[in-house]
Amino acid sequence: MNDRITSDANNLKKLMREAEALADESMIAFARLKQAMLAARQNPGVEVHTGQRALMRLNQAESQAMAMSTNLLRVHEELSSIARETMGPDTGVPTEFPEQALATVENPVSEDA
Repeated sequence: MNDRITSDANNLKKLMREAEALADESMIAFARLKQAMLAARQNPGVEVHTGQRALMRLNQAESQAMAMSTNLLRVHEELSSIARETMGPDTGVPTEFPEQALATVENPVSEDA
């Protein structure tokens, strides 16, 4: 196997992990934002319905982030498949995802909500 293929594979592996980490970080940021929004809404001077639409939109954004994360897992799986076909067996732990990890869930929040 030539050095260029190995170099490309290592770069793709690094960039894939970065993309997955950024997807996770976005979901953590959404969770922190939701927590802060709910805490602010508990202020006695704030109406109980304040921010409801914003929370619904945030839930929609969280669903989209989860879909993005799932699609990144699919990219990872495809790249792993290409690596096995092109480079042969990996000397490390193979990347295998259970089918349910790659399943999609319909978004229950409508655009008009």
